Amino acid sequence: MKHVILTTIIILLGTFALRAESQLITQADSAYNADDFRQAADMYLNVIQQEGPSAKLYYNLGNTYYRLGEMGNAVIAYERALRLDPSDKDARNNLDFVNTRITDRPGERGTFLGNALDAISAYAHSNTWAWIAFTCFALTLAGVLTYLFSGVVTVRKIGFFGGILTVIGCCACLFFSFRAASIASADNVAIVTVPSTILSTTPRVPQDRTQEAMLLHEGTKVTILDSVRSTTDSIHSLWYDVEVDNAHRAWINAAAVQKI
Repeated sequence: MKHVILTTIIILLGTFALRAESQLITQADSAYNADDFRQAADMYLNVIQQEGPSAKLYYNLGNTYYRLGEMGNAVIAYERALRLDPSDKDARNNLDFVNTRITDRPGERGTFLGNALDAISAYAHSNTWAWIAFTCFALTLAGVLTYLFSGVVTVRKIGFFGGILTVIGCCACLFFSFRAASIASADNVAIVTVPSTILSTTPRVPQDRTQEAMLLHEGTKVTILDSVRSTTDSIHSLWYDVEVDNAHRAWINAAAVQKI
């Protein structure tokens, strides 16, 4: 009897939690539709903090930030949505569109082969690739068994060559699964969230033009290579050694960027 009561309480608490979450999302959607984008953004962030992230919530948050003109935060939200659901075409299309509105247009990052492999990995979540690999492995076993025990030559050939193809597919899908997981868990990619910032040749505020490396604007993506804490005039600050478009390297104040 106690177990029944406990189970009932747990179910009721779960139901109330879902209703509360649904109510918060509905309120956020209503604020967005009423053009109260700041309130909508705060509500979406509140849901994410209380209930956990989801691709849909980050997609809605990205749309809200875009309406607020906060391109950097919009890029971060869409990027996070795609990490949770790489197959989200709406988030990808919106991210591509926002990137066209950024002053520093993203250049081609990495090699042609690396970009192609990343693009293929982005078609599905790492778990999806893993399930496809498992299916290919099962088909490989079926092919091996067919080859070993079938008495028909044609069927044995089908089992043999089919097994070869599926084992290749299994290895490829495992590779894409690990690559997709690596991309989704990378914590060294950041987005500029201030209107503009001057990068330095050293991990401190440039003292003159000779120490100014480049100017970056809101929404630009950078890769963090290293970090250093610097002290200037008793002011402590964190600086990132970053790379832009795999070509330019300089130091940026950590307060000017946010990690994806």
